[in-house]
Parts: sequence; structure tokens; C-alpha cells
Amino acid sequence: MNVRFHWPVRVYWEDTDAGGVVYYANYLKFMERARSEWLRAFGFEQDVLRDESGVVFVVRRVEIDYLSPARFNEQLDVSVSLHEMGRASLSVKQELMRGATCLARAEVMLACVDAVRFKPVKIPEPLLQALAQAT
Repeated sequence: MNVRFHWPVRVYWEDTDAGGVVYYANYLKFMERARSEWLRAFGFEQDVLRDESGVVFVVRRVEIDYLSPARFNEQLDVSVSLHEMGRASLSVKQELMRGATCLARAEVMLACVDAVRFKPVKIPEPLLQALAQAT
């Protein structure tokens, strides 16, 4: 499953520490934005999934390697590709790139949970079908 979605990100001053280097936790924010846009590209808005299907996706696990620093005002590219798909979970691989240089790479496990009880539930069938067709 290697179809990649790409989302551009600009590094703003608020993303950096005093030295102008992106604070490590902000890499996760950039990746979160790309995952939201990835779902949107399939036609699924997270608030609509919550309101109409009663589900939300939560991060269950993240494994990230920081390889090189991103700096103030750089234009970056964040990719998302589906790695594994289960009945109630998704695993995606993500990379944060500056041109041809990989700055960070991560594998993120997402759990689909009931929006009220936060207990695992099956991913809505339309979303499963859309993801399966795109891979």
C-alpha cells in the first residue's frame, strides 16, 4: 500500500524554538494536519464522521525518527501513505521532507473509537471502501 498523499507546510516563527529550529512536538502537529487533509481528500471530514457516524480517530501509537532539523520559513512536504488497515484501526507511514532531504519519518497507529465512550469500533464502511480502492 504505497499511494502517497502530500501536503505542503510552511514553518512559521511560532513553530520554532529561540534558535529558529522547529520544536520537536511540532513535527507531530504537521503530520496531524497532513492526516486530516488526507482524509479530506477521500471526501471525509472528521467532524462529519463524529456527528454522523459517531466515530473519531485517535492516535494510539507513534514511532518517529527525527533525522534533520527544519528551520524557520522553510517550505516542507508532509506525506501520508496507508500502511495497514484493520477493522477498527489504521496504520500510516509519514515523512516530512525538505526537497529531497527527509527530516522526520513516522509510523502512526490510529484507532477508530466511539465518539462518546472512546471504545474501539469498526471503521465506517464507506471510508474502508474508499481507502481500499485508493491503494
